[in-house]
Amino acid sequence: MATHSSTTVHISGQEDGRRVESRILEERIQRAVTQGARDLAIEAHGQHGLGGRLWISEKEPITVSITGSAGQRVGAMGFPNTRIEVLGPASDDVGWLNAGAEIVVHGNASNGCANAMAQGKVMIGGNIGARGMTMTKANPRFTPPELWVLGSAGDSFAEFMAGGTAVICGHTPQDPENVLGFRPCVGMVGGRILVRGPHKGFSLKDARLEPISDADWDWLTTNLRGFLKAIRRPELLDVLTVRETWQQIVAKSPYEKSAVTRRSMSEFRTQVWDRELGRGGLIGDLTPLDRSPIPLIVSGELRRFVPVWENKVRKAPCQSSCPTGIPVQQRWQLIRDGHVDEAVDLALAYTPFPATVCGYLCPHLCMQGCTRSTKSMIPVDITFLGKAGVNSKIPALPELSGKKVAVIGGGAAGISAAWQIRLQGHEAVIHDMDATLGGKLTSAIPSTRIPKDVLDAELTRVRQVLPHVHLKHKLTRDEFQGIVDTHDFTVLAVGAQKPRVLPVPGADKAIAALTFLKLAKKGQAKPGKRLVIVGAGNVGCDVATEAARFGAEDITLIDIQKPAAFGKEKIDAEAVGAKFRWPCFTREITDQGLVLTTGELIPADTVVFSIGDQPDLDFLPATIAQNRGYVVVNDQGQTSESKVFAIGDIVKPGLLTDAIGAGRKAALTIGDMLAGRRPTPDTRETIAYSRIKLEYFDPRLPSFSDMGQCASECSSCGSCRDCGMCEVICPRGAISRKALDGKNFEMVCDAEKCIGCGFCAGVCPCGVWSMFPNTPMG
Repeated sequence: MATHSSTTVHISGQEDGRRVESRILEERIQRAVTQGARDLAIEAHGQHGLGGRLWISEKEPITVSITGSAGQRVGAMGFPNTRIEVLGPASDDVGWLNAGAEIVVHGNASNGCANAMAQGKVMIGGNIGARGMTMTKANPRFTPPELWVLGSAGDSFAEFMAGGTAVICGHTPQDPENVLGFRPCVGMVGGRILVRGPHKGFSLKDARLEPISDADWDWLTTNLRGFLKAIRRPELLDVLTVRETWQQIVAKSPYEKSAVTRRSMSEFRTQVWDRELGRGGLIGDLTPLDRSPIPLIVSGELRRFVPVWENKVRKAPCQSSCPTGIPVQQRWQLIRDGHVDEAVDLALAYTPFPATVCGYLCPHLCMQGCTRSTKSMIPVDITFLGKAGVNSKIPALPELSGKKVAVIGGGAAGISAAWQIRLQGHEAVIHDMDATLGGKLTSAIPSTRIPKDVLDAELTRVRQVLPHVHLKHKLTRDEFQGIVDTHDFTVLAVGAQKPRVLPVPGADKAIAALTFLKLAKKGQAKPGKRLVIVGAGNVGCDVATEAARFGAEDITLIDIQKPAAFGKEKIDAEAVGAKFRWPCFTREITDQGLVLTTGELIPADTVVFSIGDQPDLDFLPATIAQNRGYVVVNDQGQTSESKVFAIGDIVKPGLLTDAIGAGRKAALTIGDMLAGRRPTPDTRETIAYSRIKLEYFDPRLPSFSDMGQCASECSSCGSCRDCGMCEVICPRGAISRKALDGKNFEMVCDAEKCIGCGFCAGVCPCGVWSMFPNTPMG
């Protein structure tokens, strides 16, 4: 907060007992200057950059007085006519990139003092830390920069100094035997250093001593008076003006440095090494390999690393996250190539419901796994492609092979398995006890979540591919065994149809969530005004939104733990006013509502159990292993009966996408077995996020407008975008694009040109280039 005292503006770095951020404090300083303040008193609390960048001082002088604890970079990028006085010690980088400010520190200054300074003065009334006066510069059109230090300098002083004057007075130094620290003047190419007191040498390669002329001495004594006055130590003038105690160090000229000759490696080998040890050195009698010095930059067999183009060797995170295994990045590549219809239709090779599930119902695990999320960027939006899938045409179907596979269950899992079996050329026959095909998709999921015309269009496409469907019949054990005996394979996909209920008094007064949703789908739900839902998952949220549609006003979802609901379902439930409570334990259900174990009554006209469903396995023979009400399968979905597979909720509860993915996996395994092949699942590892370069993409996008924008922002993890960056960046032109059959290509590397620098791997946005150590020679 700024306060005014006469003409001085006081600005504190603390407000309400809390430290003000450096950025905020600088904004307040700049605002005060803009409003006319020219004399500032700042109470610092570790803030950085105080007194710097006051550009208006070029026209009107500004003085800044700093008390308290000054942070790093006091006076950084200071401007002419700015005078900064620190009434105490200062932290790192005092006067960093100083462009003309005069900075006085009444105490010690730590590392980096006057670093990269181009103009102005920095005056230190104590000692400085390491790397003072480094990388300074001087423009002949302006007064050179100056650093004045009353005490001594730390290590690496004047490193790469390129201009200006440094004065080290050596009064009460940190090390009385060495006022210049360790390794001063390394890389020094310009400027001079006036030093008083003992030191332990400097880089003779880069600098030399030069006698102090009368003109130099007059300059030093004249300006020394001003320095001592500025730091309030004028009494030291007589002590510091003894000419015999001073030395002057100047940078060597390029000509002086070039006079030093060095023996080349080849000369050393022939004149020293081989002469003393014989040709080949210590191991000359053991190997005929050429052991002469190699060039500084090597190629071919001498490279330390070899680049390898590993296109599609690893799966993209989006594809790995998708239970169905859809190659999302391949679809975006097709969009970039202008093949929109192909990109949309590609999904049909993996799922019969590209629009229903990928466009609407899926929680989009591919987007959750998107690499962009690791940099807080919005993931590429798959729903554009998903919703467009409603218009996809029936894929080309191969001739039937004569093999028959029965699928028990006409829900998402069963249709997925049957779809994949037919795409492989085998006949699939679906059996389901419902009146319509689609399982919970058609009977229970609210129409608010999936437009009816979209679902109907996709089911019509399914019926065209899968004409053999038997409905309205619940199989007996004998009928099931007959199906198994008359088909090459059987897939169990009956889902979970038996609602779980709480074993509490009055449980018969409650209705199951699945039953309620089926009634709502038919327009027959009667929830009343008050509704309590036991189980606050996504299904419970669907019940809440549907109940609100049928007139419920007071809706409460309870759970024994933090609700598992997430995504759109939870958002929609909250939008209709549903309340979530947990932990809550049910004691009984009465005509008045639900009673908790605490004795509290939650009034309700209707109570709904939404605590999951169980499979009905009564029709299965004892030869099919079960565990706690679910069928036991191996990794490919095969049961203890080798000809019977099980998928979906009959194995374990999961998402629609889990069921569709399990159907595809089981169908592919069946296809391999029918063809006499060993099942070959995709065992590729997922590409590491660290391999992907997101710097090419716009992090500011709040959303995507269309498929084209999505495609351009996809980093195509693990699959080459054919961007040509590796080809362009290679300093030796070793990488080239080789066209293969059709639209295929590969990037190849010429070993004789490649130096193994790794630029290709470093620049690749997709992470398809890998650097491997070269095979050792000999």
